[in-house]
Amino acid sequence: MDDHAPAASEPGAPQAPAPLAVILLVSVLVVATCGLIYELLAGTLASYLLGDSVTQFSTVIGTYLFAMGVGSWLSRHVHRRELAVFVRVEILIAALGGWSAAGLFLLFPLLGDFRIALYALVLSIGVLVGLEIPLLIRILRHRFAFRELVSNVLTYDYVGALIASLLFPLVLVPQLGMIRTGFVFGLANVAVAIALLVALRRQERVGADLAAALLVAASLLAGLAMSDRLQRWSEIAFYNEPVIYARSTPYQRIVLTRRNADLRLYLNGNLQFSTRDEYRYHEALVWPVLTRVAQPRRVLILGGGDGLAAREVLRDARVGHVTLVDLDPEMARLFRDTPQLAQLNGGALASPRLTLVNADAFRWVRAERGRYDAILVDFPDPTEFSLGKLYTESFYREVARLLAPQGMMTVQSTSPLVAPRSFWTVASTLEAAGLQARGYHAYVPSFGEWGFTMAAHGPIAAAAPLPPGLRFLTPASERAMFDFPPDMARRPTPVNRLDNQALVRSFAEEWGRYDG
Repeated sequence: MDDHAPAASEPGAPQAPAPLAVILLVSVLVVATCGLIYELLAGTLASYLLGDSVTQFSTVIGTYLFAMGVGSWLSRHVHRRELAVFVRVEILIAALGGWSAAGLFLLFPLLGDFRIALYALVLSIGVLVGLEIPLLIRILRHRFAFRELVSNVLTYDYVGALIASLLFPLVLVPQLGMIRTGFVFGLANVAVAIALLVALRRQERVGADLAAALLVAASLLAGLAMSDRLQRWSEIAFYNEPVIYARSTPYQRIVLTRRNADLRLYLNGNLQFSTRDEYRYHEALVWPVLTRVAQPRRVLILGGGDGLAAREVLRDARVGHVTLVDLDPEMARLFRDTPQLAQLNGGALASPRLTLVNADAFRWVRAERGRYDAILVDFPDPTEFSLGKLYTESFYREVARLLAPQGMMTVQSTSPLVAPRSFWTVASTLEAAGLQARGYHAYVPSFGEWGFTMAAHGPIAAAAPLPPGLRFLTPASERAMFDFPPDMARRPTPVNRLDNQALVRSFAEEWGRYDG
């Protein structure tokens, strides 16, 4: 292919065929959409697999934009056959971008340092995407005046970015999943290359390029057809357990595994419970609070969409009504409508004594005006800033406003053994919100030594009678939960505020040392 021609302003300058010009302009829209989709895929995958979404998105986006700058700079060294180079760039992007999500999922459990593969892929795709627009501008310069050319290219580019940013969270991730999304947009990239090659077939020799494009398209179609199997293989390798359910929602990746009688729930790759010992966690979360409230008629649960905390609460006949606030409606649907899971939570989510609210708890507590005798805060660990806001002083002040004068609340607070600074930061933050706080801990084999923080407007009773029939807690074991040996003892910690998110940073640091 040789697309060099005199400038359009020169007398007798040949102009690109109208169909080719249209294809090239449409390709601006397609490549802009695809480029941003690959960037979002890499950032989302990194946050799912590595945690701390702010750090992952920041570093992935920064690396990607830097690589695009490198690609734009490299485009100056393309002195001839710009259209041929552009077509080959599209084929390469289709192959790398289309297989990016599947490849990263499959590589994660196999590589010691997954970040090397992640950023190598981001750099490669970014450089290729950075080549696209400069090449397109140079190719189209024979068809449009410069001002009109730049206006058209930038308009299509920005519109493509808007399309990608809306489609990705609202349609693609919840409906297609990340692996299918990669393949679909890889096919869009290779379709641009094929359309250009077909338009040029009478003017240039396109056989080798067309064969390469069709080969890449075939591989992407095969990957699309096998996307469920690829996802299953990657998750089996990651969890090292048979996966019986997996779904991406707009909020998280939900995975259930089962080995023999042990059923496990993972959210974004993080273990939430194991049926072998979840009763230890949920008894420790619920009963120390309920037993210290004289009449826990109204109970609020923030988080806990699996219904297991609600199961324990509803065992108390004194409880008249439970309000459960959880962000993801898919969690409640899964644990309410699946017989085995509904049996696990005792049908709590279908109880007439429970009202389920699917909402962002951070916003919901600010709008709520009711009072609650007991509040259970059962959020995932503060692995990222979007979760860290649910552990801040401003959030706890709103929760304290909802707590009745003689009420009690508790917060799951990570491991005081692995992350003592993070654990005691929760207590410091509750105290900064005007509450009295008291930490306690329990041994849950799936998690190790795990911590909770009780809080109230006034003094917290040292002990309270427990109901009969509990599987884990006894009066003696409950008293022992409030004793901290030196390696878990309280230490000075900062207050976690929205403007510092100290807890997210200390959590990442302490667990990073442990996992490393």
